[in-house]
Amino acid sequence: MQKEETLADYFYQWMETFKKPALAPVTYVKYQNTYRQIKYYFNDESIHSISRLSYQQALNKFAKTHAKRTTAGFHKQIRAAILDAVEEGLISTDFTRKAIITGRKNKKKQKFLSYTEWQKLITYTSNNCTSSLNLIIYLSAVTGMRYAEVLGLTVADIDFKNKTVTINKTWDYKYHTGFKRTKNKSSIRTIDLDRQTLKLLRKLLVTRKFKKEVQQICVDSKGSLPVSATINRYLENLCQELEIPIISFHGLRHTHASILLFKGVNLISVSKRLGHKDVTTTQSVYFHVIKEMEERETDLILSILDEAIK
Repeated sequence: MQKEETLADYFYQWMETFKKPALAPVTYVKYQNTYRQIKYYFNDESIHSISRLSYQQALNKFAKTHAKRTTAGFHKQIRAAILDAVEEGLISTDFTRKAIITGRKNKKKQKFLSYTEWQKLITYTSNNCTSSLNLIIYLSAVTGMRYAEVLGLTVADIDFKNKTVTINKTWDYKYHTGFKRTKNKSSIRTIDLDRQTLKLLRKLLVTRKFKKEVQQICVDSKGSLPVSATINRYLENLCQELEIPIISFHGLRHTHASILLFKGVNLISVSKRLGHKDVTTTQSVYFHVIKEMEERETDLILSILDEAIK
């Protein structure tokens, strides 16, 4: 007796036949991701045995750990394949019809942490850097690097003699196409590192026995790098554990810049450290901090004048 075709099998043949020849590789990766998710959420269920009820149950299960937008994209790709299956006469009904799209509600996140909250986070992550997730969070928090920039760091980018790290590439964590160019030319930059971070990185390279200059330093013990959903989920849980406000990964970059500005580092230096195209970009993004600093400076000016006039 011939084994019935599963939903996963049909979807794979469908995307290979109709999508792969017509789409750019980076777009086709999205269909490959959907195929892997179908295998997980539908197992070996036959395409003929899936009902509207069982499809909705699987979709609801998917939605529990994914945002509504992601769930909608997952459903959209499956539905496109199923409509073709109905048209071909392979199945008689469209079980994706009238599906209800839900998704995981994102908890409200702050844009940046205070100095003491940031200190709490970097203390914990620096002390637990054997975990690649902690290392990635720590590096962004103390340098202001973007997620793709941190993942793209290799052994060759760390200069222990000059105490710097160079950002000259990024890693494509979305479509897994490997190394990519930086966001723009100004994103190519060299950042000064503090003694603690240099010490941590030196110990890491020795412990992990990285020999190749092109080796990415943020890989886990299996040589893999996390996707953005994984790191954001981990960061959210870590913030709760440390009893500090929940922020997104990009919030680490905002925190780094805000703290430097509020501690008196000049705008040009912060702008260069972040890799902004110009100071205007930094001014617009961190207007709230600059405004608060101006108010503080006004108080300082008046106190100086009051003291002098006595």
